[in-house]
Amino acid sequence: MGNRELETLAGEVGAALRAAGWVCACAESCTGGLLAAALTARPGSSAWFDRGFVTYSNAAKVEQLRVGNDTLERFGAVSEETAMEMAAGVLATARGAHLALSTTGIAGPDGATPGKPVGMVCFGVARRAGPGIVTRAVTHVFEGDREAVRQGAVTFALRLALQDIKQA
Repeated sequence: MGNRELETLAGEVGAALRAAGWVCACAESCTGGLLAAALTARPGSSAWFDRGFVTYSNAAKVEQLRVGNDTLERFGAVSEETAMEMAAGVLATARGAHLALSTTGIAGPDGATPGKPVGMVCFGVARRAGPGIVTRAVTHVFEGDREAVRQGAVTFALRLALQDIKQA
């Protein structure tokens, strides 16, 4: 997906957030801030984007997003469980946000482990629902080099955001 297409998709997310009266925030590991950059590249994004966390290390995930050490030990940093805790942790911190997205994965070229190939990215989505938070996770394996995996992950996360906003 080219930059123009990514800009268009980010604009669609912004318009959907605005229409819903929502604010979004994100937590990123493998995408290293690219998701927040895509969202904030849009003029007027301050009306619907609150903040982004880049939590590359496990310690950052624990300290900033309240990911459990037990979750990291049992499932690993690249897992749906961690992705959901990252997204929920964003909403626990960014109290004005309604929707949170998270990315954690293996962009490559190294880092693959059994069952977790290069290109595997876990996404977390959390949204406020009444007094609670609803979370879900999705895993996708992207093809290509490190840049392709990271760009693909940003695009995928934006599409997940659109789905959740429209389903709420």
